[in-house]
Order: sequence, then structure tokens, then C-alpha cells
Amino acid sequence: MKTIETNEELQKVVKDDLSLLMFSADWCPDCRFVEPFLPELEANYPEFTFYYVDRDKFIDTCAEWDIFGIPSFLVFKEGNEISRFVSKDRKTKEEIEQFLTDSLNK
Repeated sequence: MKTIETNEELQKVVKDDLSLLMFSADWCPDCRFVEPFLPELEANYPEFTFYYVDRDKFIDTCAEWDIFGIPSFLVFKEGNEISRFVSKDRKTKEEIEQFLTDSLNK
């Protein structure tokens, strides 16, 4: 998973074919919960380019995009948001897999 460091980089990756942005933070226990199975998800869903976005570094973007819980996932295709899994709840591997599968069908 690639880490987004700047707003310019963020604006560029959302214009790619299929970008999955995972909004997270180092201090978030629910975010740490999903980390062990993220490499498997990346391998099983090669259609997506996975990006890590630190919520604390991009707090203005989170507010602008209505991301008030983490971990949260947004899918962009060619500059348009096509799918989101945004909540403050812990997410299971199965829930994220279903989200990714559904996003491929949009």
C-alpha cells in the first residue's frame, strides 16, 4: 500500500483508473485491526491501487469529503468517487471484501 504524503499527490491518484483510499491513523485501534489482512486484499483485488491516507495529516480533506470515522475506504475512478465505506465502526475482512467486490461492479 502506497502512502499519500501531499495534497497534490492525493489529487493525482484520485484521477487514476481505480484508486482505493484507506483513511486511517496510527492511534486508531480499529485501523490496526485491518492491517494484518490488507496485503491479502491487495493481492486478491489487483484491479485497485491501494493508498494509505493519514487522517491527521489530511483532516481538512476528511472534513470536506465527510469522512468522520476511521478506518474508512473510498474508491475513485478517473476523478469520480464511485463507492465509499465510511463509518466509525470496526470493519471485518469480509465486509471490506464485499465492499471491494461491489465497487468493481459500479
